[in-house]
Amino acid sequence: MSPWGLDKATLSLCAASICRLVLAEVVRDEVEQNLLLHAERLPQIDSDQLKKDYRCLAKLTNPELVSYPAADLVRSNRQLIRHAADVPVLLSAMASRPDWLLTHNTKHFTKTVAQRTALRIATPAEFFKALSAIFR
Repeated sequence: MSPWGLDKATLSLCAASICRLVLAEVVRDEVEQNLLLHAERLPQIDSDQLKKDYRCLAKLTNPELVSYPAADLVRSNRQLIRHAADVPVLLSAMASRPDWLLTHNTKHFTKTVAQRTALRIATPAEFFKALSAIFR
């Protein structure tokens, strides 16, 4: 995550309890795995700080966790999205019915996927544009 940007702004809204973070366990696990891989390449002091910052962020945002979908449900819904690894993410979102599913992965989480699943899928930038329209 960059030092500042719309991703961090979104998480800040969650930390301030303005929005609620609904987080699929499958996404959390992927983030943590990638974080640890990145941390391994850092000097120890920076690695320790990164892990500490992540734990703090998790505590501040207090995410509502959504369990992994059952394997048979993942297999039977494979047709919903092009990339097989995204099926559990999509099913978790469908189960939790969030107001928004925010992602930068617009290659896989397309408008067609949004229509098939009745989910409002957007990038953080699109989310903030819609949010700003409320205040106009």
